[in-house]
Amino acid sequence: MPIDLATLSPRELGSLITTAKKRQALLSKRAPLAQVRNKLTRLAKAEGYTVEELFGTAAKGARKAAAPVRAGRKLGKVAPKYRNPANPKETWTGRGKQPRWLAAYTGQGRDLGEFVIPGAAKPTSKSKPAAKKRVVKKAKK
Repeated sequence: MPIDLATLSPRELGSLITTAKKRQALLSKRAPLAQVRNKLTRLAKAEGYTVEELFGTAAKGARKAAAPVRAGRKLGKVAPKYRNPANPKETWTGRGKQPRWLAAYTGQGRDLGEFVIPGAAKPTSKSKPAAKKRVVKKAKK
């Protein structure tokens, strides 16, 4: 978030400078990151551990954001089934939400089958078959 210095009053600028100097002093007192990392590695080895055991595998390399956890099964990559006639680079596999270009065409009353790529799998209908009713048997007394 950039700070527009031109819009700050003298009091706000003074406060910003004071805060920045405090932060600079704090950071200058800290030991370099590589030095702390080496110290932790040596301490872990001396106690019979590895850094990975203590902090997980991400601790060895640079700081990385945790991958989002996805529920359900993983689906493999699928070849595109539909192509935008106005822009052939825009395609859709048929999975997930319809892209805007396809939603606009189908909203105008055009059929999904018009956009099928020749040789691609046939389009699936939007309607799902009715779910089978589950029959529950009552236990005899």
